[in-house]
Amino acid sequence: MAAKYFTLHEAQDLLLYIAPHLEQAREQKRAMDKLDEELSRASAEIMVLGGSIPPRKKLAQLRLQRNELAEQLKESISKVAETGCLIKDLDVGLVDFPAIVEGEEAYLCWKLGEERIEYWHRIHEGFAGRKLIDGILPDEPPDRSRIH
Repeated sequence: MAAKYFTLHEAQDLLLYIAPHLEQAREQKRAMDKLDEELSRASAEIMVLGGSIPPRKKLAQLRLQRNELAEQLKESISKVAETGCLIKDLDVGLVDFPAIVEGEEAYLCWKLGEERIEYWHRIHEGFAGRKLIDGILPDEPPDRSRIH
């Protein structure tokens, strides 16, 4: 059971807040991935060259940058997560909002770049099971005692 269930209206209102943080987190992750690749390449070069002296200063700077990005990423993700929604795929910018649809726990599904929330899916269906909302959601919070 989710700690919070969203109405469509509540989830929609959050998009203006979470979208910039989600985009920022995606950019931070991409930058971290590039740094990870660079650090891996440097490590492989050191192994291939055997006894050569590694560029310690450069490697230290890369590690410091990566650690700083990791902290920034953690903060960006935290700002999104503290709203109660769930980041399902950071690379795609996929976010689910716990909701009650037709008396069952489900997710309102939104992807970065979409103007508004237009899809939902049952918890076990995932992104592949997305369905158009088509007016099936009430705009009132669910009565927790009536959840299946």
